[in-house]
Amino acid sequence: MTSVAQRTSEAAYPTRFLGAPERSERIGRVLRLAAGVRELDDELVDRIGRKMFARDEVGARLVRAMGRDRPDAERVTMARFGRALEHGIDSVPDAPEPLREFFAVVDRVPDWVDFDQVERGARAIRRMGRNVDDVLLQLSLIGGYRFGGPADLLVATGGLTGSTAMRRLGETKKWALAISEPGGMRRDGQGFKLTVHVRAMHALVNHRFETNGRWDSQRWGLPINQADQASTLGLFNSTLLLGVRALGWIVTPAESRAVMHAWKYVGWLMGVDEDCLFDTEREQNRFNYHILRVQDDVTPAGAALSGALVEGKRNLDHGRFDAVAGPYARLRLLSMLRYFLGKWDLRDLELPVTPIWAIPPIVAKNLVRSGLIARSRRGRRYLERAGDRFAERDLRRTFGRDAPEIGALPS
Repeated sequence: MTSVAQRTSEAAYPTRFLGAPERSERIGRVLRLAAGVRELDDELVDRIGRKMFARDEVGARLVRAMGRDRPDAERVTMARFGRALEHGIDSVPDAPEPLREFFAVVDRVPDWVDFDQVERGARAIRRMGRNVDDVLLQLSLIGGYRFGGPADLLVATGGLTGSTAMRRLGETKKWALAISEPGGMRRDGQGFKLTVHVRAMHALVNHRFETNGRWDSQRWGLPINQADQASTLGLFNSTLLLGVRALGWIVTPAESRAVMHAWKYVGWLMGVDEDCLFDTEREQNRFNYHILRVQDDVTPAGAALSGALVEGKRNLDHGRFDAVAGPYARLRLLSMLRYFLGKWDLRDLELPVTPIWAIPPIVAKNLVRSGLIARSRRGRRYLERAGDRFAERDLRRTFGRDAPEIGALPS
């Protein structure tokens, strides 16, 4: 078989592909053990590289129809899209073909979807409470900023920098919360609607950056490509499970299968290629490891994004305890980042290196909650309610009186 190193000279891959092999190998050591990978799968590495130039074609056709001239009968407006999303495609008279095609895809429930299993996964996530927030922010989001590409796109779009940092983060939390609500992934659920909305917005961003000349596709691949979308999905399922375990939370095999199933359906709705959707943690971790190994080095965008989020913790609305709670939240975040990412990665992101003093009490609390309280049905219900209360308080701290608008569609 032709080696990956030989194939990188072809135009099939962007130049970011395998941009920092030694660094990526170091960062991926723990994940390699979790995935049980002995050596890289050359064919999988090649497939990942090619997916950096692949897009969600159904979403792309929808967005191209949005750009048609006003008199064109096949033009899709955001008002039409919003109506179809809220009430179904049959509520849109004379719906253009690209709009019908898009909703024919997302409204079809694959045969493998088990909504009872989706609900079990959602309840398992809600029981994890604040741990979900911690892991997704620290290991998934900021951990993802250690590599060039997606981080640079966020900076280019103005997302998660400056004064918008915590608001954009809160909108992502709102989406994840809607997915885990009871019935959230049914057709009339808020999680379903927000997921489909985000898919369309991703396609819109992709189209705009591909056509306006502001994005170096030869270096980074397409702005929002299949490899990066699959990588992001992996941060929400198996990386989340690895992270909460590292914080002392006991995840049962049944909970693991349910969480993976729930996010598999989310990934399918988002337009992730089906060969990048997995049923088990081990399969996902193996894929995640290969994704990690082909990444580029850190760029200034990573430090800008990470710094904005760390400082944003200090500026959340903590009520009358702002003077103490804000600085404490920042220090707690830095302590946990030291635990998850290590000192070298913190230095790459230009963040202070602090002791991991926050970890021992979190682990002790989680062992009690997941090992003792979660044993009974009443205990599990208590943990779910506690997780819901934390999520609501966290959103209030982020948004204040302003409601998050991730699902709002412009007319």
